[in-house]
Amino acid sequence: MAEHSNGGHTAIVIGGGLAGMLAVTALTGHVDTVTVIERDRYPEGRAFRKGVPQARHLHILLRGGSLALEELLPGTVAALGEAGARRLYLSRDLLTRTPTGWQRRFDERRHLTLSVTRPVLDSVVRERVLRAAAGSATRVEVLEATEATGLTGDAGRVTGVRVRSRDGAPGGRSERELPAALVVDASGRGSRAPQWFAALGRSAPQEETVDAGIAYATRMYRPKDPATAPDAGVNVPGWPECPRGAAYVPVEDGKWLLTLSGVRGHHPPTDAAEFTAFSATVGDPYVHELLDRAEPLSPVHGFRDTCNRRRHFERPGALPEGFLVLGDAGCTFNPVYGQGMSVAALGALAVRTTLADGGGLRPGIAAEAQRAVARAVEPAWLAAVGADRPYASPGDTKAGVGERLSTWYIARLSARASIDPVVGAAFRDVFSLTAPPTRLVAPQIFLRTVFLPRRPGLPGPPVAIEAV
Repeated sequence: MAEHSNGGHTAIVIGGGLAGMLAVTALTGHVDTVTVIERDRYPEGRAFRKGVPQARHLHILLRGGSLALEELLPGTVAALGEAGARRLYLSRDLLTRTPTGWQRRFDERRHLTLSVTRPVLDSVVRERVLRAAAGSATRVEVLEATEATGLTGDAGRVTGVRVRSRDGAPGGRSERELPAALVVDASGRGSRAPQWFAALGRSAPQEETVDAGIAYATRMYRPKDPATAPDAGVNVPGWPECPRGAAYVPVEDGKWLLTLSGVRGHHPPTDAAEFTAFSATVGDPYVHELLDRAEPLSPVHGFRDTCNRRRHFERPGALPEGFLVLGDAGCTFNPVYGQGMSVAALGALAVRTTLADGGGLRPGIAAEAQRAVARAVEPAWLAAVGADRPYASPGDTKAGVGERLSTWYIARLSARASIDPVVGAAFRDVFSLTAPPTRLVAPQIFLRTVFLPRRPGLPGPPVAIEAV
């Protein structure tokens, strides 16, 4: 293993965003030094960063992600709340329109979701990660405005990273090599790991894709009269007969974000007037009506890179020694489902647990950690590809018999969940990443889903909150 000049083990994390910072937390206490390679310079305060293309869109942290984040960094959920993150309980504080009608509003108080803008989330997590590391035996160094250009080593083992400065100073574009015992790729959707593998003389991992061709656009609003603001967020997902959707959710400082989405041929426009008009074409007029009581605070921002893509680094022989992949670099989801940040936290927790149980860095530990990350990813992956499969393109990975059967079952279960508190609680447990998918086929849930008659949801957005 590569060692730092002081004789201790070193690690490099490629990417200083959310997944990268959580990787630092996972490694703290298990290595002597962590060097973070970040392409951008962090903005002053809580501002949008160019290198996060989804930053201006809706972000939520599901209950499973919050629990993982809190275990990694105790007190972070409270810190996010102090910074303005909104606490939403499913299904009490998010009104959902399903293909069969509006979901009943159950007062469950167990599926807490945080709604927050990306600059606030990133800055709070980064501040707490670096503060926690400063009080530990692990030294953390962040190289801002620095680009990873490749890996060092060979097909069997990664020994470090080649980097260059992006500041434009004389000589700053020259490359240099940083040695490491472990390299963690947390560089996001744009990860170049497959190309770097080719340069080392090894094959890229098997890749699985399901692309619904969804695009979305987002605009920030503020209610004209806070006293008449909605008392809950609104979610109107698209479905095959109406492939346009909307989510209108509160964030910090009394602001709301409206995200409109649509599959191929139904992409939302980024022109302000056309964006407003598009909101009237989703599966229910309620969101469009709410805009009459709000004033826009931003331009419309679009996003189209929504393909579900999974690189199977966890499979035997797919990973060289000394290399690990975390977050969107390994598995990226259609962002419209709001799973990415939660899965990054669950993956980082899986890495930390593996290192703790396995005695720290040693041969084979990266592969063990990668398999643990894959297990953390699996529930969210199944949910995302199941939802997007009806819109998938011909070139996507084909669904097997098992996936087709599960898609039929989930469609029936989600319809039942909108009216049935028992099935609904199980559905939200799994959606919130606090229970495994097997929860959905427990005897009580299976029987209620398959044998009770299908009934429509409510005809309009529910006002009353029902006790359970």
